[in-house]
Amino acid sequence: MTNLDIFIINKYQKLFYMWYNWFGDYVNYPNNIKKNTIKKTVTYGNRGMNLESIINQANEYYIEQDLAIIYKKPTPIGISKFDYTTKKITEAFFKEQSTLDYNGIYKGKYIEFDAKETKNKTSFPLNNIHEHQIKHMKNILNHGGICFLIIAINERFYMLSAKKIFTFLKNNERKSIPYIYIQENGFEITYNYLKGLDYIKGLKRMDD
Repeated sequence: MTNLDIFIINKYQKLFYMWYNWFGDYVNYPNNIKKNTIKKTVTYGNRGMNLESIINQANEYYIEQDLAIIYKKPTPIGISKFDYTTKKITEAFFKEQSTLDYNGIYKGKYIEFDAKETKNKTSFPLNNIHEHQIKHMKNILNHGGICFLIIAINERFYMLSAKKIFTFLKNNERKSIPYIYIQENGFEITYNYLKGLDYIKGLKRMDD
């Protein structure tokens, strides 16, 4: 399934939830089932979405509204076998991303960030950030760019700047960043059914 397919499915799901919330009381449900007996626990996970798709949705919105130009970098592909007679790739594999997943421009400044998820409820394991990514993030800051992580933890989303990450690494020997540190030093962002994961407010804050 392509990102476009996911985007279209998400749009239809959002329209359904809107319709259900507005007109659900007027529907004649079978067997006299009432609207309030249907339980709905809606999170970004059980909407059929993932972190990547709701960030991509935000990026599309920002481009449409001329707020920022940010794209997801294509995952590098290594070719194992190539059929020269048909000029087709017969075997390939995904390489590890050498930098971060997203980059672009916001208000004349270079932007680069990565999206990370963890099921750990008390901390964010640092092994989610590779050593070459740490080095790359430092290089971006040295050249005046804006660099950060979007972290999904406990069904919430936070932007944590590279500066805050490096401050933590400098002052701690832990192998994970405590959730409380992310809450106190990060910027919480929320999902919007029109904008996706709207992180531009956090960009404004980092740009100040």
